[in-house]
Amino acid sequence: MTARPATLITGCSSGVGQAAAWRFLRAGHPVYATARDVGTLSELDQAGAVTLALDVTDEDSMTAAVTRVEADHGAVGILVNNAAYGIQGAVEAVSVDDARRQFETNFFGLARLTQMVLPAMRARRSGRIVNVSSMGGHFSLPGAGFLHASKYAVEALSDALRLEVRGLGITVVIVEPGPIRTPFPTKINATIPPPDGGPYDRFHTAVEARVSAAYEPKRLSMALSADRVAQVIERAAIRSRPRARYPIGVMAHGLIALRRFLPDAAIDAITQTQFPGPTA
Repeated sequence: MTARPATLITGCSSGVGQAAAWRFLRAGHPVYATARDVGTLSELDQAGAVTLALDVTDEDSMTAAVTRVEADHGAVGILVNNAAYGIQGAVEAVSVDDARRQFETNFFGLARLTQMVLPAMRARRSGRIVNVSSMGGHFSLPGAGFLHASKYAVEALSDALRLEVRGLGITVVIVEPGPIRTPFPTKINATIPPPDGGPYDRFHTAVEARVSAAYEPKRLSMALSADRVAQVIERAAIRSRPRARYPIGVMAHGLIALRRFLPDAAIDAITQTQFPGPTA
């Protein structure tokens, strides 16, 4: 058994999850990199990671992954709950079924996988759970209400869990990145409800344009690289006394600070200058 804790990471097919898997692998951790399509993990497999099919909305696949790590190492040493996706659209226009599916991945999948790893962590009196949230777990933007709601839920669960397991030798940390340069903007824009002649058509067009602009390559872009986020995940996972939260990037630090110190009316006014809502 290696001295470094076994690390189970969800959502490794691309972006932050993949970058995190590479970082932990290079640092000498036994890495269990997972994705719904294990075929996307071939390079990690060739580099020495154990690659597993894991869908956080599927109980059997989660059970199989946790069982494999525990069979090899006794317990998951570090769990990185990274798998997530976003949907966009005005609250009235988004299908509640679509919102439920997003919560199944972003929140309930995270919660259930965490429940699965905790018994062995408790028995060992050691473990680290890193929940990848977002700066959107502190405020909501028009057109992204359901996405941000799922991140608020991750923040709330993590805060409760941190206190519940601290005395059992387990540490819970939240990572809160700002915008990240990944395929995310293309994917989330594809979820915007199609035009229907209603009051949200122009608003949805504006939302799509704002999201695309926020992630465009530019000289002074505030969008983060996936590896920058992975670097902070690694730091949060291995520090002996980590902070409860790790905001990442200028935008995350700035907006979270504003949300903490300004009244709601001021936040609304600032938000509407950059993200105007629909009008009659």
